Amino acid sequence: MRVFLASIPLDHARVVVIGGGEAALAKLRLFADSPAEVLWFAPEGLPGATSMPRGGPVPIERTPVEDDLWGSRLVFIALDDETEAARLAGVARAAGAQVNVVDRPALGDFQTPALIDRDQIVVAIATGGAAPILARDLRSRIEAILPAALGPLARLAGELRDTVKATVPDFLARRRFWERAFRGSAADLVGAGKVAEARREMLRLMNVAAPEQGVVHIVGAGPGDPELLTLKALRVLQDADVIIHDRLVPEAVLARARRDARRLYVGKTRGDHSVPQDQIEQLMIAEARTGQRVVRLKGGDPFVFGRGGEELEAMRAAGVPVFVVPGVTAALACAASAGIPLTHRDHAQSVTFVTAQEKPAGVAPDWQRLAGPNQTLAIYMGTGRAAETAASLIAAGRAGATPVAIVENGSRPDERVITGTLDDLGGLVARANLTGPALLFVGECAAFSAAQLDVRAEAAA
Repeated sequence: MRVFLASIPLDHARVVVIGGGEAALAKLRLFADSPAEVLWFAPEGLPGATSMPRGGPVPIERTPVEDDLWGSRLVFIALDDETEAARLAGVARAAGAQVNVVDRPALGDFQTPALIDRDQIVVAIATGGAAPILARDLRSRIEAILPAALGPLARLAGELRDTVKATVPDFLARRRFWERAFRGSAADLVGAGKVAEARREMLRLMNVAAPEQGVVHIVGAGPGDPELLTLKALRVLQDADVIIHDRLVPEAVLARARRDARRLYVGKTRGDHSVPQDQIEQLMIAEARTGQRVVRLKGGDPFVFGRGGEELEAMRAAGVPVFVVPGVTAALACAASAGIPLTHRDHAQSVTFVTAQEKPAGVAPDWQRLAGPNQTLAIYMGTGRAAETAASLIAAGRAGATPVAIVENGSRPDERVITGTLDDLGGLVARANLTGPALLFVGECAAFSAAQLDVRAEAAA
C-alpha cells in the first residue's frame, strides 16, 4: 500500500481554502455540506459573480498570516504562484495544519482523493497524486452501483448502535445482527424511504439475535491469480471470521478476504508439515464450535489432490456444518495460461490428473495405462520424481520423444514454461532451478505451449 486514507472527523474542525480560481471553488464545494468551519482567503482576487459558491463562506480578500491558520485541521492552497504556495504551506504547517497544495503534490502533506459522498458514508479512491483522472473514472464506476440511501441507513445504524450493544452483548451475535440488518429487508425499507419501518425491522432482528452455530467452508483458491477466484469463493472469504490457509495461497488472494478475519497458516512442503493433517482438522472443528465462520482455503481445487475429502469426512464425523466451494484446479489454469490444450481431436482424446507422490505404502501408479497413446498427463507434485516418472512411462511404452512442458507459478505474473521431451524430463527440472509450484504435462498437446512454439519458430528460421 503506497497511500493510507485516514478518516478525519469534521465536527468542530476548521478548514481553510486559499485561492479564488476554479480549483479553490472545487475545494469549497467539497465542504459545503460538512459540519466544518470553513474559512476562505482569496489573495489573488475573487471569481466572477456567477461563479461565487452559493451559501459558501464570506471571502477574505487578503493573504492569510500564521494567526489566521492557528487551530486549522486542513489547509488547501490553490494559487498560481508556486513560490507563494510553498511559503504558505510552511506557514500552515507551523500553525499545526495538514496541507494540500492543489496540483503540486510534492509541496503538500496529502492529496485529495476522489470522493463519493453519501452523508455518513464516504468512499475515497486515491492514487497518491499520480493519476487523478483514473481516480475520478473509478469513482464514477463505483458511484453508479452504490445505493443512494447508504447515508440514511448508516444514520439509523448509528442511532441504534448503543441499544444493540446493550441488548446483544455477544460479539459474534452482534456482528451477525448487523449483517442481517444491512443485507436484508431493513436496508430495502430505508432505500424505499420507509425509515420508521426499517427501524422496527432492526428492532425485531435485535430481539431475536443469538449466537449462531459455527460453519466450515472448504474453499478452492485457484492457482494463485486472484481474478480466477469464483464469485462464491470471494463472497465466502469476505464473510469469514477465521481463514486457515495453505502455503500455495498467495497474499494477492488473501488480500480479497475480510481484512479483520484471523489468518492461521498451516502450510506444508515436501517432508515438512508445519501442522499435521489431523491437527488441521481438529483446528477447523475447534474454531467452528466457538461459532466462527471458518474458511479452509486451499490452493487450486480442494478435491483435486488437496485432501479436501479427508477434511470433509472429519467435519461430518464431528457434526460440524460443512460446505465445499470448488476452485479452478492448477492443471486447468496452468494449461490455459501456457497455451496447452488438455484435449485435442487429433492428439488427445483424454486427460488424466495424476500425482507423483502416492501415499506411503499405497498403491503404485498404473504405468501401462498412463503410458497409453492419445492422452495428456497432468502430473501434480511431480518435480521431485521427474526422472523416475519419465523412466517409468518410457518403460511402459511411451516414446522418449513425447513432448513435455513444465509450468511453474502458472497464471501468476512470474509464470515460467519450460518445454522439451520425455526422455529429458529429469534434466529439464534439474536445470530449471524451480522455486515455485510446478505442474508437468506429458503428451502431444504439450507441443502447443507458447514456449514450444517459439522454439520451433526459431529452429525453422
